[in-house]
Amino acid sequence: MKRLCIIPCGKKKIWDAHPNAGPARAEDAYLSPFHQACERYAKAFFDEWVILSAKHGFLRPDDIVPENYDVTFGTNHSEIMSAEDLSSQFCKKGFLQHEELVMLGGKKYRSVLSAVTGEHQRISYPLSAYKGIGYMLQALNKSVEEMKEIN
Repeated sequence: MKRLCIIPCGKKKIWDAHPNAGPARAEDAYLSPFHQACERYAKAFFDEWVILSAKHGFLRPDDIVPENYDVTFGTNHSEIMSAEDLSSQFCKKGFLQHEELVMLGGKKYRSVLSAVTGEHQRISYPLSAYKGIGYMLQALNKSVEEMKEIN
């Protein structure tokens, strides 16, 4: 079965630590502990994974993020990517061919993903049972340490 892991981007970015960093690969751009834990998990269990950004949409690890930004789903920010644009990008990047999508973000990503996915695609949220980011971080770290996916 073809699977895709989708991880959230995160507020802290490389430009917060290195203001003159210039454009960066998506894989290197996001520095928050939660994002980093999600990235380690995605690399451990998936052949293919992407970062979901409210401003840039679905980013492959080597896609370039041009500069710092602060745009979050669930706000009224004018730069949030529309559902139509996300859907178009999802299609163009070939993600409709995956039968299973695994989203490591919280509740706010459910409506975003349900608007872009195909009817044949199953979406799972392995972190939905955990209340709070601390518990999610623990679960991700333990999972990678033990090399056992979260069910």
